[in-house]
Amino acid sequence: MATVTLVSRPASVLSKISSNSYPALLSAASVTTVQQRKLHHALIPKGKGGRSSFSGIAATVFGATGFLGRYVVNRLGRIGSQIIIPHRCDQYDLMHFRPMGDLGQIIFLEWDARNKDSIKRAMEHSDVVINLVGREWETRNFRFEDVFVTIPQQIARAAREAGITKFVHMSHLNADIRSPSKYLRNKAVGETAVREEFPDAIIMKPSEMFGREDRFFNYYANMRWFGNAVPLIALGKKTVKQPVHVVDVAKAIISAIRDPDANGKTYALVGPNRYLLHDLVEYIYAVAHRPFVPYPLPRPLFQEKEGRKTHDGGQS
Repeated sequence: MATVTLVSRPASVLSKISSNSYPALLSAASVTTVQQRKLHHALIPKGKGGRSSFSGIAATVFGATGFLGRYVVNRLGRIGSQIIIPHRCDQYDLMHFRPMGDLGQIIFLEWDARNKDSIKRAMEHSDVVINLVGREWETRNFRFEDVFVTIPQQIARAAREAGITKFVHMSHLNADIRSPSKYLRNKAVGETAVREEFPDAIIMKPSEMFGREDRFFNYYANMRWFGNAVPLIALGKKTVKQPVHVVDVAKAIISAIRDPDANGKTYALVGPNRYLLHDLVEYIYAVAHRPFVPYPLPRPLFQEKEGRKTHDGGQS
């Protein structure tokens, strides 16, 4: 399993982006009252450790139904945490979460990402909030600006007003306001929006994550554009990846929650080795015992295809 390399940076060294540089970025100019919370008996650690004990963590995990979310919930459940999972999906899509924690320790709650009261209700009994909300494509109902900027900003504001002590926000290693990728630009703006609303937020910036249900290795393994040919820009020989295993990212999140010095820091999560994309995809096809035929895909054609996928993503 891959080893996670943690690179932390204080919030003060991060580049600042003015609120005028992006229409979806709203500054928290008004002073709000922070809720004074009483210590609930459920937040007192007890037991010898394990799922039948209590770790003292009551966590609300937004976006738990995604790829990373199930591993974070599993890690929280096995140390005896109480977990609130806000969701918008069918109950049958949540059944795999139930065995991850002890009886009554995992609570499901329907929520509306655009309803502030719904967000506040999801975290009113928690002391830790983890935002894993994300999507790799836009839909008619949720654009990248909504998913990566507006919703995280509202969650961070609600967490600050509720007196939450730990707030973890998931970003991306390559998030940059100057990136040609709309996905990565919005990730960068979202980081700044979260930091302005919750200055002590812990921001995680993983590289490409791989695992059983990933959209990294499985994406290339299931390509069917040109028959058996695999389209790669410059045959994948100019693209370098440093993938990290999803379990290691989940462990890093739990470690940051338990570390009192992690507040306000940004962590870069990467694997131990760097690979050419060509070599990674070739390895995937070798494991699957399938012929690997790389095809030099022109960048404009790739961007056109990604644009069609973005606008035809369907409703959310």
